[in-house]
Amino acid sequence: MEEQWDKVVDILVAGSGAAGLTAAITAADAGLDVLVVESTAKWGGTTAISGGGLWMPVNPLMVRAGVADSREEALRYMQEAIGEAGPASSGERRRAFLDSGPEVVRLLGRLGVRWRRSPDYPDYYPDRPGGKVGRGIEVAPFDTKRLGSWYSTSRAADGLPAPVMTNDVWLLARAWSTPSGFVRGARFVFRTLAGLATGKRLVGLGGALSCSLMWIVRDQQTPVWLSSPIVDLVVEDGAVVGAVVDKEGRQVRVRARRGVVLAAGGFARNKEWRMKHHGIPGYSAAPEGDLGTAIGIGAGVGAALELMDDAWWGAGTVGPDGSHGFILSERSMPFSIVVDAAGDRFTNESASYIDFGHAMLGHTVPGPTWLITDVRHARRYLSTSYLGRKKQWLAAGILIEAPTLKELAERIDADPARLAATVERFNGFTQTGVDADFGRGRTVYDNYYGDPRVKPNPNLGPLERGPFRALRLYPGDLGTKGGLLTDADARVLREDGSAIPGLYAAGNTTASVMGRTYPGPGSTIGPAVVFGYRAARHATLV
Repeated sequence: MEEQWDKVVDILVAGSGAAGLTAAITAADAGLDVLVVESTAKWGGTTAISGGGLWMPVNPLMVRAGVADSREEALRYMQEAIGEAGPASSGERRRAFLDSGPEVVRLLGRLGVRWRRSPDYPDYYPDRPGGKVGRGIEVAPFDTKRLGSWYSTSRAADGLPAPVMTNDVWLLARAWSTPSGFVRGARFVFRTLAGLATGKRLVGLGGALSCSLMWIVRDQQTPVWLSSPIVDLVVEDGAVVGAVVDKEGRQVRVRARRGVVLAAGGFARNKEWRMKHHGIPGYSAAPEGDLGTAIGIGAGVGAALELMDDAWWGAGTVGPDGSHGFILSERSMPFSIVVDAAGDRFTNESASYIDFGHAMLGHTVPGPTWLITDVRHARRYLSTSYLGRKKQWLAAGILIEAPTLKELAERIDADPARLAATVERFNGFTQTGVDADFGRGRTVYDNYYGDPRVKPNPNLGPLERGPFRALRLYPGDLGTKGGLLTDADARVLREDGSAIPGLYAAGNTTASVMGRTYPGPGSTIGPAVVFGYRAARHATLV
């Protein structure tokens, strides 16, 4: 009955981020006929504009470098960091993630991905049993000219057009204030110039990862349809056998003999869902196509949903043009604090971004949150949020500047005496090196985004010198964390725990194996790649 279909393939993949492209690559490498469909006019998804790191314990690069790690240590650490988080983070799924991480790294490496370690990047809870430094990996800068005209439709083309790597960021933030930062900055400049001198157009971070994966997909001659969202699944006798795709306005029925893989992102840009599940409209750094369509389609055929109330939270900004940014190193560097509308600190500013985001959401004092800095913070460290746009941000009232703390407090509608008391207490901690309130600077992760020249704690510098600045923060995110419930092979599950035949999912379309936390750098993309791989591998055996 193939005549009832407009196109017949073995595997249909919805989404062109890391999860979807990895699934497509894995299936094509096994000899299957694959089609990738992308709902927007640009491919790459959230991956293309992300940091591009993957958290991969016991990965082959660690093994080659002689860095000690083991599956048992990683499992212990995941238990300590994640705890009990429901079926999305079951022991079976955690073990599957750890077992297949090295496999997919080797597969993609064999096909052309140039992996690099991030040897200095710690796990986010490095003081807990099993915690390590250096489990993160990334992709070397990619020459986008290898993609030809196809690069013009990449979402990475909208990002940073430079060969920055995750392993650069922590040092580049202080490139003009510390010797190690200066060396890394010089190395980055030379890398950029070398690329230009050889006629290359290099891109790093998530752009390098997404472009590397797309290069393999193109090399495998797998078709990719842009502006072609899945609008419905076709179910026969309880099994998913294909989908209806809106290909540039035309309804196309695609038969998928081995299965459909939903890897089309989360619902970060769906304001209605954000209000329903999170209570806020969302201030996400995810792209505009992140609307939850695939989640809704999966739920429509009986899929169970988990973790819909959570996201990959962090401190966000909203620019004068309404664009959303994400704050990372700025809140952790010395000479800064974060306060609520009353002028009080309420959490460890150097904590992992998801913990910081949860703290913002859980804080009950009404009103805005502010990152307060003294002049040394502005002079010594890179602020990516309003880089080159200070005047516009000041004019919009998103960034406030004043010569004294008293005047700054008045301008942000905080009690001057209360803010002064907060700063005085914090400044005392900078002398002892111990944050007695929230433990800022206690772990090697906190210190990662610190300044080693500041003693005795690289995260604690006093606020003493004006002019002072206040940057308004929002509970931002890198994407949503909840979605379709899947098993160890990325099969989509019903409420009763049974698998829906022919339907797989990975990435932010699914409820995360990381539960409600973020164990290490790349805990979003790492599982996305692994479960995209496991979905395709399982489908090849059906």
